[in-house]
Amino acid sequence: MKRYEIIGSRVVYKGSILTLRVDDVRMPSGRVAEREIVTHSGAVGIVPLTDKGEIIMVNQYRHAVSASLKEIPAGKLDPGETPEACARRELIEETGFAPGRLVHLTTFYTTPGYSNEIFHLFVADELKPESSDLTEEEIESIEYLSLAEAVSQIDSGVIEDGKTVAAIGLVKIWLDSGGHGPA
Repeated sequence: MKRYEIIGSRVVYKGSILTLRVDDVRMPSGRVAEREIVTHSGAVGIVPLTDKGEIIMVNQYRHAVSASLKEIPAGKLDPGETPEACARRELIEETGFAPGRLVHLTTFYTTPGYSNEIFHLFVADELKPESSDLTEEEIESIEYLSLAEAVSQIDSGVIEDGKTVAAIGLVKIWLDSGGHGPA
């Protein structure tokens, strides 16, 4: 494996959800290059499956793209919070349902070209209504889609959020290979 060495690092911005760092990296050739890195505490996404096999989606305003996007419930990890606890919290906050069962599907880097954000994907089923204020300002509405409808909306460009596209595809594979979702 080629050797890359960080020879300098400085924080140029520190916000509430991310930090921007610039590293000076000695490349294997000996040349020094700057690399801009967004550091992030990590996040979770949950594909909530109802007893009817529907996926609960949220329509959420995303200021960075000036649009409302159809997404799976998701959110960032709080300091010291486990991915499982975060998934339970976010599902309740965004949908008003608590998971009876939470299955970890996978963990992946979202954009490793410039960020260290790691994403933990879960399936939740055996859902139970849970008292919640549903005060997430960005959540505009909740929608129930069959898996086929979700796939069709990905194909037609209605669902544009990358984590949601990946999650729906992975859940389809999981269910097709014997994942124990609702009948």
